[in-house]
Amino acid sequence: MQIYDSFNNIQLSRFTTVGVTRLAEPGICQETVFLSVLMLPLLRTVGLRVFSMASETYTPGTHSAAFVTCPNDTVAKTLARGIVENKLAACVNIVPAITSVYEWQGKIEEDSEVLLMIKTRSSKVPALAEYVRSNHPYEVAEVISLPIEQGNPPYLKWIGGVVPE
Repeated sequence: MQIYDSFNNIQLSRFTTVGVTRLAEPGICQETVFLSVLMLPLLRTVGLRVFSMASETYTPGTHSAAFVTCPNDTVAKTLARGIVENKLAACVNIVPAITSVYEWQGKIEEDSEVLLMIKTRSSKVPALAEYVRSNHPYEVAEVISLPIEQGNPPYLKWIGGVVPE
């Protein structure tokens, strides 16, 4: 089979010998090691990792992402640490400087808040909500959750390993 590299005006021909490609230019003949032979260890590592990730099984909805708003950074850090220490979540991200607009007692309010993004087992959401209600300064603390339908299998496995059933 003949292939032409129009950019360099070089005729490329492939030998059936594994790992060898021949570049042929009028009057010049060079044997070069086929790139995949040099990259075989890297390709094998990447391939095994992709296979490992693809072979992990996850039941959609097993884990949830929960959200809690806090009045300030101090409350957010205290709640986040307590949630993780009590094994109610594997990870809590603290997102600073959000603005919340909401209706409260018949008036439209606007406040600066801090958002907690919490990754946990779905079965732990009721206990998480109870912990937040018991330790949060708001009269009505926001605790909402959404099931995680899919994600990075090793990360989801990690959540399951950190948070007991």
